[in-house]
Amino acid sequence: MQIVYHLGAHCTDEERLLRALLKNRGTLEARGISVPASRQYRTLLPKVAKSLRGGYAGADAQQVILDAVMETETAQRLVFSHDGLICFPVNVVADGVFYATAPMRIASYANLFPEAETEFHLALRNPATLVPALIERAADRSYAEVMGHADPMALRWAPAIERVLDQRPDLHLTLWCNEDTPLLWPEILRGLAGLGSDAVLEGDFDLLATIMTEDGLSELKAHLDAHPPETVAERREITADFLDRFARPEEIEVEIALPGWDAALVAAMTAAYEEDCAEIASMPGVTFLQP
Repeated sequence: MQIVYHLGAHCTDEERLLRALLKNRGTLEARGISVPASRQYRTLLPKVAKSLRGGYAGADAQQVILDAVMETETAQRLVFSHDGLICFPVNVVADGVFYATAPMRIASYANLFPEAETEFHLALRNPATLVPALIERAADRSYAEVMGHADPMALRWAPAIERVLDQRPDLHLTLWCNEDTPLLWPEILRGLAGLGSDAVLEGDFDLLATIMTEDGLSELKAHLDAHPPETVAERREITADFLDRFARPEEIEVEIALPGWDAALVAAMTAAYEEDCAEIASMPGVTFLQP
């Protein structure tokens, strides 16, 4: 069996990928791909993983999970998707460390089905925009409560991913930048399902519908119907052009007004993020999706 974990990250797709996959539940089940709703496992998986105390799940523990989520016994690929699996939003920054619990959590999930082929999928997001989004999402938490005494420049993805791979160098990670998701969406969707780029699925425009004007999206669909792109790269180029012309500014622009943050700090954090992504893309065991 193939086990797939899509772990967010926080404040990226907000379960849109899962909802898109659920639109295709009948098609996917016919291909042996099971996509349960997150309510069936978002508390169960962490609970079972924690009970293992670093060990491997036995047949009984595995069956408990399968009984809770599987609607068919013929599935060969099982997809879990929820950002709470990696940690709670308020724990993204803990003791000055960015995603401190990620190595332990990911290793524990890999141990749930030790004989399965296990994949982990994760969107990275610029910490300069992630922190404001986390504070907005956790409306009852202040900046100080979310950040503690952490230096904003210490919020680096490369060390976080390196810690994961140091603990489990056998893992396969599929990563991408959240900022690129609108151009990568169809491939991300099919990657989670384990299907090729030519597979027909509903939901290819779900994300674009949230960030483009209705007229712009209609024009894009009409253009793609009239001039079907011959390659993935061509489709991305067309999508990028329409996004430039029809994106809704309020959906793609982020206002950053945090204590002690100025334009220079945001620029430095963004530059560090870009450096991290380049470094991560070269790490063994990582497939880094780029437009």
